[in-house]
Parts: sequence; structure tokens; C-alpha cells
Amino acid sequence: MTALLRYQCALLLRSQRWLAPLAAYAAFVAIGIRPGDPVADSLGYAAAGLVPLAAWLVRICVAHEPDAARACTAAARGPLRVHAAALLTALAGALLPGTAAAAAALFLGDRAGAAPGRAALAGALAVAVCALTGAAVGALCSRPLVRRRGYAVAAGSIGSLLALVLAGSPARGAVSALVAGARAGAVPLPLTALAGALLLAGAAGAAACLAAARRGGP
Repeated sequence: MTALLRYQCALLLRSQRWLAPLAAYAAFVAIGIRPGDPVADSLGYAAAGLVPLAAWLVRICVAHEPDAARACTAAARGPLRVHAAALLTALAGALLPGTAAAAAALFLGDRAGAAPGRAALAGALAVAVCALTGAAVGALCSRPLVRRRGYAVAAGSIGSLLALVLAGSPARGAVSALVAGARAGAVPLPLTALAGALLLAGAAGAAACLAAARRGGP
């Protein structure tokens, strides 16, 4: 699996398709995080943007390899492992800028009444929750479950929006907890949301990987 992850990371970096989602996320963070804002509010804002970013990166990672090359890789390593490596690469690609944005929020935000360690932990948990939720949306709205590009883009966009507004969504739970905490002068830890995000991402990833295995590839 390590070799597959290195291969998928190399493909993603060389494709340069990550530039557009990363630029969009950077602009989102630059506009929304301002010096002096409550740190919990800024952390929630930085985490929320990871839902569409992770979904976008998943769609890129599961489709950026040429079909002939993907068929060779699947024959050598198995389509299930190849697809899992693509999903994990996309998740890592979302976690890295999310961590950087959370660090910026911690540096610029007003930490009055919030212990630095607790604020950092809350930010890390929120970043993980939203990245996992976005990866789950991407896994369900991309190949092999949704094969047409137009449908995949539309489904991923709608799914990301719903993941941020629907009651019961782990991402909404984590972001709402931080925003409410900012108003109350506290920094809650979204542990329940993290458990939900892990279950959701695991189920969505398993469904996508099993579909890839049945079809022999994406």
C-alpha cells in the first residue's frame, strides 16, 4: 500500500489538477479568517471549506490516471487497493492545507478564554471531521459509482452543500459546535462529530472500493 500511495501522490502532483481546488480553498480562508476574530469561529470556518476541497480532490484522484495505466495498476495490485490508495491520497491532500489554515486561525484569532492546547486540539478535530466528510461525499459522487464527469461534478457540489447544512451531518456538527462555542467564549471538542465522520467515510470508502473491485477498476 505504501508504494501505491507514493504512486498516487506522484500522479496528483504531476497532474497539477490540485492547483485549482487549493487556490479556491486558499481564497476562501484568506477572505474569511481575520485577525482578532474568536479563534473557535475561525477554526470552524477553516474546517468548513475542507468539505468541498476534499470532495474535489477525490474526484481528481480517482480519475486522473489514464485508463490503460489504471488497468495495469489494478491488475498488479488489485482494483480495491488501487482505489483505496486514491481515496487516501485525496484525504491527505485535504488534511495538509486544512492543518495550515487551522494554524493560521490559531495564530490570528482571539484566544481569550481558550487554552492554546485545547484550541489546537479542537481545530485538529474539526479539520479531520470536515476532511473525512468531504472525502465521503467525493467517494460516493465519483467513479466508479458516478462515472459521467458532469454528473459527478453536480453530485459532488450538491453533496458538499448538503454535508454542511443537513442536521446530523458530522461536518455541520463540528462547525456548529465551534461557532456556538465562539459565542459562548468556549472551545468545544467535536468528538461525537469525529466518530460520525469516521463511520461515514469508512462506509463510503468501502462502497466505492467494492464497486471498483467488482468492475475491475473505475
